[in-house]
Amino acid sequence: MQSWPTATVPKLPTPPQALTLRVHDTASRSLVPVEPRDGTARLYVCGITPYDATHLGHAATYLTFDTLVRIWRDQGLEVRYVQNVTDIDDPLLERAARDGVRWEHVAERETNLFRGDMTALRVLPPTWYVGAVEAMDEIAELVVRLKEAGAAYDVDGDVYFSVAAAEHFGEVAGLPLADMLQLSAERGGDPDRPGKKDPLDCLLWMQQRPGEPGWPSPLGTGRPGWHVECTAMALNRLGDTLDVQGGGSDLAFPHHELSAAEAEVATGVHPFARAYVHAGMVGLDGEKMSKSLGNLVFVSKLVAAGTEPGALRLALLGSHYRTDREWTAAALAAGELRLQAWRAGVDRPAGPVGDGVLSVVRAALFDDLDTPAALAAVDAWCAADGDDSASPALVRELVDALLGVLL
Repeated sequence: MQSWPTATVPKLPTPPQALTLRVHDTASRSLVPVEPRDGTARLYVCGITPYDATHLGHAATYLTFDTLVRIWRDQGLEVRYVQNVTDIDDPLLERAARDGVRWEHVAERETNLFRGDMTALRVLPPTWYVGAVEAMDEIAELVVRLKEAGAAYDVDGDVYFSVAAAEHFGEVAGLPLADMLQLSAERGGDPDRPGKKDPLDCLLWMQQRPGEPGWPSPLGTGRPGWHVECTAMALNRLGDTLDVQGGGSDLAFPHHELSAAEAEVATGVHPFARAYVHAGMVGLDGEKMSKSLGNLVFVSKLVAAGTEPGALRLALLGSHYRTDREWTAAALAAGELRLQAWRAGVDRPAGPVGDGVLSVVRAALFDDLDTPAALAAVDAWCAADGDDSASPALVRELVDALLGVLL
C-alpha cells in the first residue's frame, strides 16, 4: 500500500556526547532505555481503521511516534517502521452499509484523507504501510502456525487464540481480570461467546458470513481477527523483537496485550517489544474523542478552514505525549502564537548561541519525548537577544529536523 510523500529532514551537527533515549514502558511501568541493536531501530505503530477522517486524537498519537523517528534519525540510526491499515473490519462494513456504498470505497477514501493529513502535518512516512487486505496470506500463515503450536482451537468454524498458551499474557497492560473482561467487551472482543475455553481468548480467523467479504486460506474462506493482523505484519518485517510497539493508550489492552501474546507463542521469544509506548487520549468537552461518541475535531477540516499545519502540530506537541488532555480553542491559539514567535525569532540576523538550544532540545526529547520542555527551550531562545549570526539558521533547522515544524 502506498504511504505518503516524505519531507526532507535537515542534518544537524553531531552531538558532542552520545545521549541515551528513555521512554515510558507500559509493561514495566517505568522509564527504560531504548538502545537499538546493530544500528537499526525497529518500530511498529498501529494504524487507522479507515471508516472516518483523521481526528486530533489520531494526530497526537502519530506525532508522538514521528518525534521518536526523528530522534532516532538524529542519532544516525536506520529506522525500520511498520504501520498498518485495518482496511477490513466490522466498523468499516457497518459504515459502508449505513452510507449505501461499497466498503472498499470507504476504506480507500478515508485512507487517502489520512495520507493527506499526515503529509500536511509533515509526519515522516513508515518504511512499510500495509493494509490488512494485502496481507491476508501472511496473516493466515501465522494462524496456521499458532494452530500447529497447539495455541489455537475452533469454535463453530472460527479459530481462536488460547491465552493459556501464552506464559506472559497480562504483563503488557498489567490489569486485573475484571478490568480485562470489561475492556475486552468494550473494545471488540467477545468474552461471552459460548464454546470459548477462556473469555479472553481472541478471534484469529472468522469464517465468511453471508453478505460479507472473505479471502481463501488454508483455514477456509474468511477474514482475520484484529490482533493477529498486526502480529503477522510486525514479525514478517521487523523480526521476532521490536524496539518499540506504539499506539494510543486505549490499545494497551486488549490489542497490544494479545498481539504480544500471539507473537511470543509463535516465535518462543519474550518480550515481543522492548518497550510498549502509549500516547494519551485527546478529549473534547470532558470525553475522549472517538467515532462512537461523535465528538471529533478533524485535521482536514481545521486545515481547510485556514489553520496552519505547523500551528496545529505545535498545539499538540505542547502537551506531553503520555498525558490525557482536552482540545480547546486556547490550545490552538497558543500554537498559532508560538509559530509566529518562532518565525520572528529565526528571521532575525542574529540570536543567542544556537548550540545551547540544540543541546537543551535534544536532552528534552531524549527524556521520554518531553516536547513541552523542547518547545519551551525554543521559546526562550526566541525571547532572548544575542549576536550569533549563525544561530537563526541552526534553530530553523533543529525545529524542522526534531520537531517537524517548517518555519
